[in-house]
Amino acid sequence: MWWRVTIISLAYLLLGAHFLRFDQHILAIIAVSLPLLLLIRHAFIHTLLKLGLLISVVFVWSVSTFNFIDMRMSLEQPWLRLAIIMISVMAFTVFAAFSTNGLNHKLRR
Repeated sequence: MWWRVTIISLAYLLLGAHFLRFDQHILAIIAVSLPLLLLIRHAFIHTLLKLGLLISVVFVWSVSTFNFIDMRMSLEQPWLRLAIIMISVMAFTVFAAFSTNGLNHKLRR
């Protein structure tokens, strides 16, 4: 169970770092503090964290990926490595989102 909490926390810390890079301090603080909700052992909280990560994949990481790749292509710079890194970040975030499933299962016991 500790590895699930670590993965979820890392995904939210990565999201917070992304927000901090663009001077969105309030969103960064919210993203970094969301893993603290894991201390509340309720199934709704785990579902909320999962939805937060999945929404971040769609509305933060994919939009940023398209914007970064478009910027690199317009500057005629290589973009394939950037695409691989961003796809890896999205895959890690989806993996972290589905890591919350085991936390709900542990609560039922």
